[in-house]
Amino acid sequence: MKPGKKSILLGIVTLVILSFFLFDLGRFLDFSYIKTQQETLSAFVNGNLWLSIGLYFCIYIVATGLSLPGAAVLTLLGGALFGTLLGSVVVSFASSIGATVAFLAARYLARGFVSRRFSVLLAPINRGIERDGISYLFSLRLIPLFPFFAINLVMGVTRMPVKTYYWVSQLGMLPATIIYVNAGTQLAALEDIQGILSPTILASLALLGLFPWIARIAIKVVQKHRIYRKFTKPTHFDRNLLVIGAGAGGLVTAYIAAAVKAKVTLIEKNKMGGDCLNTGCVPSKALIRTSRFLADIRNAKTLGIQTAEANFEFSDIMQRVKHVITQIEPHDSTERYEKLGVECLSGEARLVSPWEVEVNGQRLSAPNIVLATGGRPRIPDVPGIHDVAPLTSDTLWELDQLPPRLLILGAGAVACELGQCFNQFGSQVTIVLRGSQILSREDLDAATLVADHLTQEGINICYEHTPIAFRALEKGYALTAQHQDRQVDIEFDRVLVATGRTANLEGLGLEQLGIDTKDQELLEVDRFLRTRCPNILACGDLVGPHQFTHAAGHQAWYTAVNALFGNIKKFAVDHRYIPFTTYTSPEIARVGLNEKEADAQGIPYEITRYDLSDLDRAITDSHDYGMVKVLTVPGKDRILGVTLVGSRASDMLAEFALAMRHGLGLNKILGTIHAYPTFSEANKFAAGEWKRAHSPEKLLTWIEKYHRWRRREQHSQSSDLK
Repeated sequence: MKPGKKSILLGIVTLVILSFFLFDLGRFLDFSYIKTQQETLSAFVNGNLWLSIGLYFCIYIVATGLSLPGAAVLTLLGGALFGTLLGSVVVSFASSIGATVAFLAARYLARGFVSRRFSVLLAPINRGIERDGISYLFSLRLIPLFPFFAINLVMGVTRMPVKTYYWVSQLGMLPATIIYVNAGTQLAALEDIQGILSPTILASLALLGLFPWIARIAIKVVQKHRIYRKFTKPTHFDRNLLVIGAGAGGLVTAYIAAAVKAKVTLIEKNKMGGDCLNTGCVPSKALIRTSRFLADIRNAKTLGIQTAEANFEFSDIMQRVKHVITQIEPHDSTERYEKLGVECLSGEARLVSPWEVEVNGQRLSAPNIVLATGGRPRIPDVPGIHDVAPLTSDTLWELDQLPPRLLILGAGAVACELGQCFNQFGSQVTIVLRGSQILSREDLDAATLVADHLTQEGINICYEHTPIAFRALEKGYALTAQHQDRQVDIEFDRVLVATGRTANLEGLGLEQLGIDTKDQELLEVDRFLRTRCPNILACGDLVGPHQFTHAAGHQAWYTAVNALFGNIKKFAVDHRYIPFTTYTSPEIARVGLNEKEADAQGIPYEITRYDLSDLDRAITDSHDYGMVKVLTVPGKDRILGVTLVGSRASDMLAEFALAMRHGLGLNKILGTIHAYPTFSEANKFAAGEWKRAHSPEKLLTWIEKYHRWRRREQHSQSSDLK
């Protein structure tokens, strides 16, 4: 609704409500007054039934829609005038429509203001409404202790759908409506309105209001019984916790368990350290380091160096990557974790019951099990793809010769990072994507900055190309793709598939436990990271939604604590402050919401932007490109999210992540001393941009007048001295 129309509507509503109280219109809805007018009104109804119903219906809707007092008296009057059956029907629809009118009024008049002022507080309420909204509303409607007008106004500022609000309200208010209407048939005998609801009736309504929650608990008990009834629970356990998978999630889970003196066993069928150490973060960042060195040599003239060159063999680069892995391996080794108190087993684990795991012919038991088996690259179903020996982020590290022409399917972080590396090494790199933007989860301006650099460096980005088929040529291979209304052929020597990941669910025995994994890319868990079997938890790439090493480590704390102490206290996982980084040149780093996510969730925001072209350290390093973009609550310095683009973006992000985690706003960052000259100064300058945009202009005008007065006063004093 436009601001002008909203103001007019607000003015009309305010005027009507003020008139109600100024002219004491509430006296017509007073219990005593209604009793004295009962005979007169009944006579009118007897002669004008349908007109009476229409007038009564409209008055009831207006009263409840404007949240005016007197709804209970009107309900009694409905029973007195129309009887129990007809009165209940009329009141039920009138009250539900009126409640929905009040709900919509609150939504259109107050939701924007409330969302801006209390967006952080409102977000968990909205998540609760999405998850349990019907049960909450049904319970509130069934228990008359909660003022109905307050329910209308509060629910209006949430994201509950209007249709849901209406039908749940009509159903939930019906029992109390019938009780009041039926009491109204004896209006003349009633002493006061409080006498209608006896303690017995109140207790009955309260019990009915708790029915949705009682039903949910009962359903959970039944489901739990169905899940576990086929299995015999061991009489005792030989361990406190079993962890399957020794990647980031499994390692951290086992570490925490051992730290709190639990007996924990960690099982891994491949290499300790998982994807991050062996095929992911560590090797890719080692490769990026070498490629950045080559990029600096190629850009030597920007640093005042006339010529520079580097001779290298690709096999030596890949050998260095392997050496880096061997240097870091001890951090995730069996020896280290056994010293920490973790029992480490090598082998393929399979669940044989909700409490037992079989590995190497041995059966292990524990009251809780954590799955952390990670994920693997997903190969798209394109005809001929398996005939061209596709590389993935898992198998790429086996290369010892540089492909002259490298085709990359996908344009996410892995595709862009590795594509830029191989381009620096000398490959002719082509990135093929179905969409119109690389790094599709990022804001367009951030992704465009990276895309421009990739293109300037010589990478060919094929937007809106849909792969149709692969085929072999006399020399190399070709991909046929659909681009707009024509087919194009793209020739290449090797193809790297980087179109996403899928969870490692096979071979765990989940189907035997009744946990359906068919056609699932991720394992389904609740907010406590529990699977359908509550004593089996999962974390990391297996469950998402963020498939990062640090996200897996973050979730691991919740799986460890909920598995070991969940019978005392459970903790719901919090994904709000997980940072993201894409290690291209320039890097993209962000935490919290970006514009795409805020728009999708309907969260209002302001944007503050600072360009690194103005930053002294960026200029001295010849890396004066990129930006700091901060989303804040309108009118406040509270940070909703940050997107950074630049050569040091990943390092600059930590300050914002800390600020958001602890509720610190941009004013705190502005008041923090930053060393000069550093890239982190950009964070402070961005905060300064926000401060400048929100400077108190009226106060500054008075301060300016004060300074003008002081100049005149001082001039007058010096003249007097002369």
